[in-house]
Amino acid sequence: MQQLFKYNWQVRDEWFDWCDQLPDSELNKKRTGGTGSILYTLFHIIDVEYSWIRAIEGKEDVTFSFEEYQSINKLKKLSDTLRLELESFLDRLEEINLEEKVKASWQEDEYIAENVMNHVLVHEIHHIGQLSVWARELNKKPVLANLIGREL
Repeated sequence: MQQLFKYNWQVRDEWFDWCDQLPDSELNKKRTGGTGSILYTLFHIIDVEYSWIRAIEGKEDVTFSFEEYQSINKLKKLSDTLRLELESFLDRLEEINLEEKVKASWQEDEYIAENVMNHVLVHEIHHIGQLSVWARELNKKPVLANLIGREL
């Protein structure tokens, strides 16, 4: 599981770098599918990952305002900052009972922690696929999504 988190983070960082070639107008342009724009999709990925991991830990959710992260540099900084906390969580993963139920403040139902972890992983992969489609629509080569060949 840790390898897949590292994979997601590595690919996300490559998307941040990829975004440097686009003007802000393209990053914020409303697009078909996904969450609406490239910039908001990256924000959404970061927010969902952090919120669910905090829920697994039994911590209160922290709400981030997209309006405060209107640039790739600001999003990258947020991602890097939150990743430090998430890495600490993953370092303690053996101590966490992944069979326990998780109750998130924004959900009515409870979920098994392991399922939440898997959801977080595939959620990002899903949205990375959407970014790849948008990249092709812009006639740009998307970030390579292969797991194989990455040093993780």
